[in-house]
Amino acid sequence: MAVVTIVLGLILIIPLWLQAWRWSDRRRAARVWNRLAASAEASPPRFHHGLVGDLPEPARRFFLFAISPGTPLRSISEIRMAGEIGLGTKAKPNYMPMRARQILAPPAGLVWRLEAGRGALRIEGSDGFDGGTSWVRFWLFKTIPIVRVGGGQDHSRAAFGRVVAEAVFWAPAALLRGNCVKWEAVSHDVARATVCFGGMTQTVDVTVAEDGRPVMVVIPRWTDANPRKTYRLQPFGGYLSNFREFDGYRLPTRVEGGNFIGTDAYFPFYKAEVDSIRFIGGG
Repeated sequence: MAVVTIVLGLILIIPLWLQAWRWSDRRRAARVWNRLAASAEASPPRFHHGLVGDLPEPARRFFLFAISPGTPLRSISEIRMAGEIGLGTKAKPNYMPMRARQILAPPAGLVWRLEAGRGALRIEGSDGFDGGTSWVRFWLFKTIPIVRVGGGQDHSRAAFGRVVAEAVFWAPAALLRGNCVKWEAVSHDVARATVCFGGMTQTVDVTVAEDGRPVMVVIPRWTDANPRKTYRLQPFGGYLSNFREFDGYRLPTRVEGGNFIGTDAYFPFYKAEVDSIRFIGGG
């Protein structure tokens, strides 16, 4: 009888414990989200052509396309998106429908809240970086923890690379200002930004069209997303299209990206269609 009581107790306690664990994950992600949002400037300066006069020509074209004159230089954005995420390989992508919300605050951090899957296979969780730590935490059926990584220097460096790459997509003002952002021309149509933060340095190459629209973004990312599961630098990036205007910014609403971009091994595991972008801060 005692054994039965213990088993029944565990049957009741374990699901409750797992739910408490999941809600703890959600609360931690929410705290980082709120902290990043609270860091927005109350009175940011406004964009004008003089701010880009000394930049290399492809970088200047990029900013003149992306930011309209007089726009407040707000560098924190909230994005809502839908699309597909591939949890498999290039040969068998296993794409699943997804919806996500994100706060992007380069270079300090991001939080990406994901819901993906269909039918019985549903995943939810978050991916984030707050300058000091980073994480990936996903749950199956809102009950079973299936991915829990992060916390180390390697993972934080990989997460910082994502922050810098996505700044080009959805927070370009973050790459215009600050002593730790340097631009150079790689070619007529490629500009390279070098961004430093918290002891880390990341470059990002932006390929621009003649009118300045960014069409491809590539970073050398420190990542273990490779067959050997060892951290190393490898190309990561994506293609941008379907530009729309949001509060004075012209930004891509379709982004396709993945590892090994520019090689035969490229696997676009991330395909996003943006529903909305909202900038946080004064102005």
